[in-house]
Amino acid sequence: MVITYNGMLATELGEVRWQKSWHSNPNGECVELAALPTGEIAMRNSRFPAGPVLLYTQAEITAFLAGAKDGEFDHLTGGLTILLASNSVASRQSVTRGP
Repeated sequence: MVITYNGMLATELGEVRWQKSWHSNPNGECVELAALPTGEIAMRNSRFPAGPVLLYTQAEITAFLAGAKDGEFDHLTGGLTILLASNSVASRQSVTRGP
C-alpha cells in the first residue's frame, strides 16, 4: 500500500481514476480529483498531471463543494463562474437530450 502525503507526485499514486468537471476550461486548465483506496480525495492541476497532489478527507471535500455551490468562492473568479457554469450546463443538456 502506498503511503500518501500532501505534495507527493501524482505518478506515485499508481492507477487512480482522475476526474474533472464538465465545467472545466476547454484549454485543459482544470482541477482534477481522484478517490483513493484510503478514502482520501487527491487533487491535482491538469496542466501538470505528474506534478504534486493535495490530499483531503471526504469531509473536507464535502464542505468545500457545499461552499462552492453556495457561491462562497465566486469572488475569486471575477464573476466568470456563472457564465462558464451556465454555458457548460446548456452544452451538456443539448448533448444528452439530442435533437
